[in-house]
This record gives sequence, structure tokens and C-alpha cells, in this order.
Amino acid sequence: MSYLSFSALPAGILFALVTSITPGPNNTMLLASGVNFGFRRTLPHVSGISVGVVLLMLSVGIGLGEAFVHFPVLYTVLEVASVVYLLYLAWKIGTSGELKVKNGERRPMKFHEAIAFQWVNPKAWMMVLTAATTIHLSASTSMNAVAMAAVFYVIGFPCICLWAGFGTAMRRVLSDPKRLRVFNVAMALLLVFSLYPIALKLVGLDA
Repeated sequence: MSYLSFSALPAGILFALVTSITPGPNNTMLLASGVNFGFRRTLPHVSGISVGVVLLMLSVGIGLGEAFVHFPVLYTVLEVASVVYLLYLAWKIGTSGELKVKNGERRPMKFHEAIAFQWVNPKAWMMVLTAATTIHLSASTSMNAVAMAAVFYVIGFPCICLWAGFGTAMRRVLSDPKRLRVFNVAMALLLVFSLYPIALKLVGLDA
């Protein structure tokens, strides 16, 4: 029977804190969603991110990470899909207009969409794969994944809430359409910039 190693817990908590609160695709989109839709309407997006990361961590724990080791082309396919989808999201954010929703055209990301997004989120994959290989809360791979999934959820949820809350606090300042457009374009550019490590790798310039 495998037991948890609490001596590694501080490292797991610190890793979850740093990776969850620092900028990345999720937090950039939450900031933009908070500005454009407010905190309450962004909550499903927040919850979907947390659940999505947990599911990703559990999937790696049951052997999905090994699939990338044995079939590297799968990870390349994932990286290409990540680039394409994040560019699409950047375009959607960059072309957003006024805060007011017209005829239901604009809406925040839904719970299930945020869960699905984690599967093409390069930072989320970095988080779970690194945690699975460097942080050992248990000698059992599956138990370690369950423990780290719990850590990611407990530590990560309030961290990403801060980004949505900060965006919500900026709504009044960005109520002017011109300011909002500049903000959304800036968020779109940040999202694109977050792709540069993958882009360099795909074109063979990361050495």
C-alpha cells in the first residue's frame, strides 16, 4: 500500500501556487473575461479551468504521459493544435467590442469549454507533466497524481479567481469603448506571445 509523503507537500504547494498565479493562457483569458463579462459570469470559466487541470493531472497519472514518451508525434500534434486554437482565441479577444452584449453575440467561456481547453493549453500540460515527474507525494504514480490534482485544485482555484476579480475591478475604467478595444488587443497579443516557446520548437529554433 502506498502512502502519501508529506515531506514533499511544501514543494507541491509552491509549484501549484507559482504555476497557477503567474501569467499564461488561462489567466490572460480570465482577465479579459472579467473585464468584458464580470466576475459572476466568468465563474463557470474559472471552475472549468480548475476541473480541467484536475482531470488532466489524473489522466497523466493513469498513463497518458507515457503515451507521449513512446509516441512523440502525439505531443507534436498537440502542440500544433494548441497554436491553432490559441490563435483563434486571441483573434476572438482582440476583435471584441463594447462591454454590452448585443443579441447574445458575445458570451464568456462555458464550464465544459474551459475543461476542454486544458487539453490544448500548453501551460496546463507543462504543469501536470512536470508535477508528475518531479514532485513525489507518493511512490504510486496514480496516488501521486490524485494528491497533486487535489493540490492544484485547492491552491489553483483562488489564484485564478484573483485574475477574474482583477479584470472585474477594471470594468469601470475600461467602460470606454476605445480603452476596451486597446485592452482586448493587448490581451490578444499576450496570448499570442505565450505561444513563442512552442513556435520556436516547431520551427526548430529552440536549441
